[in-house]
Amino acid sequence: MMGTGLTTRPTPPVNAGKPRPGGRRKVQNRFATRPRGLFAPAMGIFDRSASGQPQPDPTPGPPAADKPAGGGGVIPRLGEARAKLEARDLPAAVAIYQEVLAGAGARPDVLVAISGELGSRGHVRELIELVAPHYDASRHGPATGLNLLQAYLALRLIEPAQHLLDILFALNRPELEERLFGFSNVIGELMAGHDEAAPTAEEISGDPAEANKISLASISKPIWFYGLDTAAPQLLPRKEGKLRRVAFAQCALPGLADAAERSTRPEDDLGRFCRGLPLWFAETFTAAAGYEAIAAVGVASRQHYVLFPAEWTAENIRELNESSANALDYVVTAGLRNRNDDYELVLRIWEVKKFRELKQFSTRWTPASVDTVLREFHEQLRLYMEWTALPEGNGPAYGAPAAPLAHIHALGATLTQFFAEKGVLAPDQVAGGTEYFLKNARANPADVRAQLTLVAGLFRQKAQGVPSDPAALALAQAWLATDQAQKADLSALLIKLA
Repeated sequence: MMGTGLTTRPTPPVNAGKPRPGGRRKVQNRFATRPRGLFAPAMGIFDRSASGQPQPDPTPGPPAADKPAGGGGVIPRLGEARAKLEARDLPAAVAIYQEVLAGAGARPDVLVAISGELGSRGHVRELIELVAPHYDASRHGPATGLNLLQAYLALRLIEPAQHLLDILFALNRPELEERLFGFSNVIGELMAGHDEAAPTAEEISGDPAEANKISLASISKPIWFYGLDTAAPQLLPRKEGKLRRVAFAQCALPGLADAAERSTRPEDDLGRFCRGLPLWFAETFTAAAGYEAIAAVGVASRQHYVLFPAEWTAENIRELNESSANALDYVVTAGLRNRNDDYELVLRIWEVKKFRELKQFSTRWTPASVDTVLREFHEQLRLYMEWTALPEGNGPAYGAPAAPLAHIHALGATLTQFFAEKGVLAPDQVAGGTEYFLKNARANPADVRAQLTLVAGLFRQKAQGVPSDPAALALAQAWLATDQAQKADLSALLIKLA
């Protein structure tokens, strides 16, 4: 049986600095490509010069043309391609890169520049397609090879990654040895099956016709606020100044064998947890100074949820980021494994600007220890992200729930009922009632947000003409009459709930 505990590690050898100041609005995103298993623990940022201009590799190469096939100097054309990438016009950038490579594909500086620009922006498939046919380690040196190796690992292409690693070891460059052994360890873990084979989009959706119709729904406010916003707008904090934008992604379930079939059914405890966890984290950071937070969850076009049987990759993070006019600063992903009620959760914090993994946290629990472990885990995340509370009077004062699991399930259940109300989920996917909300409110009596989740559920039922559960209604009304609720100026909710 797994022991209870929490461990963290920075991703070697990336400098895992604290998040830096960097706001965000609600988005609806097409999840055009599938999760393919997490980008391998980064052994370094994709190599390119600090200015973004190509730099000579120390390994000499043969003379080559200084103009691409289409005319114009190589350096200006690479600058034009970089501008296209910054404008999110990937096809135009790829067309320029193809033109440049046709005339200058033998130049080491060209390959390292192209691989660095594409890799740092998460375009790893394009990196491989453009750079791999031209790369020769003895001619072009290790910088491009390392970028290409990271791209192979991002897509779990183990055989070409192993072959390229052997070639890079054969260069006999002592200064690279530590990094190469790090990559070797990653490949060994993949070969040993530590991370299961990546699923196809068809396998995720359960329907070939739906393979490219998986969407990410982004929730930009605490899920309990929807429905309470008109009666109590003061519940949403007001924030000013430069904000760090962070997205919390739906928790993946690496290796889940029946993900496609399970996704088509009404949600169970596992699926509810996977969606409730990012909602909890986003709720937490909505209550923090200096942050703007969202939660992102997967839905299929046939009005059911999606379970992800592999962790998010740099490619998926790029897609989420590019779906919004306001760029993200950080994305937090997670993967949960369950073996005989022994759970292991791995959480990764990504810096979007450089598509690199800053930090990894992991923890384990059993049903008996889950609340204790989740509280500790939650605290570790807040400490690392330098979470600080908003000034008093700006939204409800924040306190972590005493029973996090009940709160996570209540948030997940609220999301489901909200999506049903908006037509995102089919009626047969949704369980009504206030069971999870009542359990949460009883388990977390001092938590304002737990009580508001119950009130929001009752408001939704009332709007639908569904009779309220007497026990849930009595508890909500009793809480709304307390000093805690009155301090938050919630008398309007008590009146409307009557």
